[in-house]
Amino acid sequence: MKVEYLTLFPSRASLIWGDFGRLGHGDHSDLLIPHPIKALQGLMIQQIACGDSHCLAVTMDSQVLSWGRNQNGELGLGTAEDSLLPQKIQIFEEIPIKMVAAGAEHSVAITKDGNLYGWGWGRYGNLGLGDRNDRLLPEKVTVDGDKMAMVACGWRHTICVSSSGGLYTNGWGKYGQLGHGDFEDHLVPRKVQALSDKFISQVSGGWRHSMALTSSGQLLGWGWNKFGQIGVGNNFDCCSPMQVNFPHDQKVQMISCGWRHTIAVTERENVYSWGRGANGQLGNGETIDRNVPTIIEAFSVDGSSGQHIESSKPYPSSGKSSSSISERYAIVPDETASGSQPTTSEEGNRHDTSVPESDVN
Repeated sequence: MKVEYLTLFPSRASLIWGDFGRLGHGDHSDLLIPHPIKALQGLMIQQIACGDSHCLAVTMDSQVLSWGRNQNGELGLGTAEDSLLPQKIQIFEEIPIKMVAAGAEHSVAITKDGNLYGWGWGRYGNLGLGDRNDRLLPEKVTVDGDKMAMVACGWRHTICVSSSGGLYTNGWGKYGQLGHGDFEDHLVPRKVQALSDKFISQVSGGWRHSMALTSSGQLLGWGWNKFGQIGVGNNFDCCSPMQVNFPHDQKVQMISCGWRHTIAVTERENVYSWGRGANGQLGNGETIDRNVPTIIEAFSVDGSSGQHIESSKPYPSSGKSSSSISERYAIVPDETASGSQPTTSEEGNRHDTSVPESDVN
């Protein structure tokens, strides 16, 4: 799989590494260690999102830039030509953007006014525009007349949350990842009725599964569950949201889905992971799958290492939550980061690791 990773630092500088020339540096060189994106220097970046082979960035003045692969129009530039350098999406020049999200080959954005836009690959209805057509330019999506507050993408599906806390999904539904009680595609955003009595505060999408966090700290998951990535103690796919339980009934503050695994931060400042673990992506020192949340001791107050995690706090600009680790630890990405392609790269390594490693030598 084509992979890139993009990190936003407190200085609002963007650094990126990965392969296949989707890194925004203007060439096809692979990078195994983070490098600043020169084309973004001087710009204040408030939010970033990465798809399969493309990236999006929102500036502090609410403009959107995109780069990478573009065969289905996922860059929103009006063409299907790849771009090795960040380019501004012109249609958003006069439309202030609050946040963006990226799927495999589709992109979505929410404006500061709460409107939803979609563009790129639309085969499964993942753009929410009522058909299966691709879009080379962003188009406005109608969501029951409701205003949207946040959005996330899975591989081929889209998850958005309204300003009133309602959850809407659309796109690929073969594995139940839309949460509507069926395994069908949905071409327009549809409210998840099973969560109509919940106020959703955060969402995340994996390859074929979805997770939602309520304002009370309850975590729910649904969709593909072959590796236990929903976290409910079995490996059966589920087309309706199911509650994920944690030791001592801990409330959850932050959630993030990988390709086939999931990571959560609780109110007790513990980090848990579950799902696919074959390449050490669960960070618990093992290479086995887990179908219930398992503590990552190196990151957790209740773990033997007791590394401190700063309290999660919302970014006013995006409504999303973040959690930072003292001593600058980095969560191990999914197995999709591994590959055997020849590269031209700076110093770095391609070794899997099953426990979190510091980026400080």
